[in-house]
Amino acid sequence: MRPNKRDELVRKALKVFYRYGFHATGMDKLVVETGVSKTSMYKHFRTKEDLILAVLKLRDEEFCENLFRRVNELADTPAGQLLASFDALNEWFHEKEYRGCMFIKAGAEFQDVAHPIHKQSAEHKKIILNYLTDLARKTGARDPDDLACQIFLLQEGAIVTAVFLKSYEPAQHAKAAAEVLLNAALA
Repeated sequence: MRPNKRDELVRKALKVFYRYGFHATGMDKLVVETGVSKTSMYKHFRTKEDLILAVLKLRDEEFCENLFRRVNELADTPAGQLLASFDALNEWFHEKEYRGCMFIKAGAEFQDVAHPIHKQSAEHKKIILNYLTDLARKTGARDPDDLACQIFLLQEGAIVTAVFLKSYEPAQHAKAAAEVLLNAALA
């Protein structure tokens, strides 16, 4: 497989893992869903876990790029951007294929904190928290680290709740709570 074929495999595998989960998706299912033979898959990925790591890397890059870009489009101040992050989540929740956070799923399926898949999932969450912390510091909040953690928890809760309740409302509810926290931190 040429490098662009490898990338194509990772993109297709991302969709399959997102739809069905990691443990529930065996190599045979990947062959059927991606149209790539096992032989070709194993040329680039020694194991299914190696493929999962490549999928998570791609998802991390795409998700962060899209989230950060969208937040910047929606608001031009750090305080506005913190709140706009919930609007970006709301848009994600409205996507036809929305099935929650791939990193939450990966962390739940690979619970050993020393496992590379768990570590990579945790790293993604740290990137998001660091982004929120940077925005919170730029607002001049009294305790930007606490504010960022609180907003992060609201976002994570909204992501999970949107899946279980099959509802778009958790983003708006979490945004309303974040606004209260933000106003208190800026008072």
